[in-house]
Amino acid sequence: MPKISIDDFAKVELAVGKILSVEKVPDADKLLKLSVDFGEIKKLEKDEEGNEKEVVSQDIRQIVSGIALYFEDYSVLVNKKVMFVVNLEPRTIRGLESNGMILAVSNESGEFSLLYPDQKVSRGLRAK
Repeated sequence: MPKISIDDFAKVELAVGKILSVEKVPDADKLLKLSVDFGEIKKLEKDEEGNEKEVVSQDIRQIVSGIALYFEDYSVLVNKKVMFVVNLEPRTIRGLESNGMILAVSNESGEFSLLYPDQKVSRGLRAK
């Protein structure tokens, strides 16, 4: 792989997400559909009179990932905090929009691991 600059790396946004639910994608051996909570989003919006007010909502995203073969029971992923890339452009996989990528490592002999932060950290926390 070619080397990248620190400026290129700085464009990648890594965040802690808490997996809320997992479903097998029908007719796809490898794919799981994850619902992932990345915490609160705070935005300033203008009301009808033009006054700015802070609006808080939850950043819950659907992420499609090819990790199903590594789990006999993928329900073990529910409530786990895992690292994700959160600023990828959305991608449609088997008709499902995916809004991020789970981070994992694997090799040809089948060793596999998701990248877990310390479970004490908050969902939505960004890697620096």
